[in-house]
Amino acid sequence: MATQVVMEALSPTMEEGRLVEWKKQEGEQVAAGDVLAEVETDKAVMELVARVSGVLLRQTVKAGQTVPVSTPVAVIGAPGEAVAAGNGAGAEGAKRAAGAAPAESAAGTPDRSQAPAAPPGPPPAARTSATPAPKAATAPPSPALSPSPAPTSAPGARVKASPLARRIAAEKGLDLHGVQGSGPEGRVVLRDLERAAPVPPPSAPAPRAAPLPGALQTATEPSRPAPAPSPIVPAGAAYADVPLTQLRKTIARRLVQSIGPIPTFYLTSEADMERVAEAREAMLDADRPTSGLGSEVKVSFNDILIKAVATALRQHPACNAWWQDDHIRYWADVHIGMAVAVEEGLITPVIRHADRKTLREIAAEARDLAARARARRLAAEDYTGATFSISNLGMLDIEEFTAVINPPEAAILAVGRIGPKPVEHDGQVALRRRMRLTMSCDHRVIDGATGARFLQTLTGMLENPLAMVW
Repeated sequence: MATQVVMEALSPTMEEGRLVEWKKQEGEQVAAGDVLAEVETDKAVMELVARVSGVLLRQTVKAGQTVPVSTPVAVIGAPGEAVAAGNGAGAEGAKRAAGAAPAESAAGTPDRSQAPAAPPGPPPAARTSATPAPKAATAPPSPALSPSPAPTSAPGARVKASPLARRIAAEKGLDLHGVQGSGPEGRVVLRDLERAAPVPPPSAPAPRAAPLPGALQTATEPSRPAPAPSPIVPAGAAYADVPLTQLRKTIARRLVQSIGPIPTFYLTSEADMERVAEAREAMLDADRPTSGLGSEVKVSFNDILIKAVATALRQHPACNAWWQDDHIRYWADVHIGMAVAVEEGLITPVIRHADRKTLREIAAEARDLAARARARRLAAEDYTGATFSISNLGMLDIEEFTAVINPPEAAILAVGRIGPKPVEHDGQVALRRRMRLTMSCDHRVIDGATGARFLQTLTGMLENPLAMVW
């Protein structure tokens, strides 16, 4: 009997998807697990796979169409099997589905406009909120509460592993079933692969030739000069109407939800970055290879900032929180979202347990996530679950700005450029490399003094990097 293929919810917050490209054509044999099509969700381009084997009898949605979740898009059956009139959406049904207005999201996804879900685990009871929270799960336990590492997995069982560990294991040809995970709930992480066998360095952007003086190098920097943008309005035309992408729809919806209901206030501080710059230069000069990562992984200012923010949040857990309408959720673990500009807008991949990772681990993971974000190849777990976000425009020579909070997070940090500035130092006026930090705070969660103390700790760590390892 013929089986309908429907538009699946390929991410936790997906309500509709745009069918980018069919990978199988009508009349082709397919097996369960084969990729039928590529689908653009609200955050990434993902694969729609066949759940049964047979022949692709009909495509009921054309490439380029956007349809709600659960809409039939194809029919799979036996060779020569007739497709019943009601089996599949049909051309008219697909048109109606594509034109139907989707229901408003109960849990949108943030970047600037993104509300992350928590790391995998059983979801808590749903609660009604003026600012909808994502389908969140309990965070992995902190180190003091972590259970003993899980034993190695049996062959054929799915292994819990971080995306970076999976990719490096695939490049090295390592079987994750034979690796004992030391992460939360037995999750295999990069350090486990380092102990198992030498691991090749993850692909990193090619080093830039001489950055601009004082420019803030981040994981979101392009590795080569950006190509000249294509004209949006064709030559001779008065205007061009461009349909919204799934990502841009989510950004628009989440910005309205964030700016309107959230009582936001802003705190600005300035950090002396001389010692951080000297420490980074010393690390680059030493260029010591690290097992499993190698000398190709260069620590950027942004990597140091992520580590400093995560460490400061450990001392100020009141800022590591979500607003949940009738309660505040304080997280035991620190997961930092880093805003990455992509062609269609902005997305915020997550560095999990950033406070527990070394600078080189953060650098490798940040580059991997940023590269996959630009390629629209992030999995849902890569961009959901942040407890605090950072938006950095320093590389674009922006001195200072304010960022929009990613609900349900309680704060986001906006980072400006590092540049020379005449200031008083040791009783004299001197040129010092300085950086401005602006923290957007949800006043329902964070009071002014609470946010100010966090910024005071953060600037202290940046001005004395040794404070990060005390």
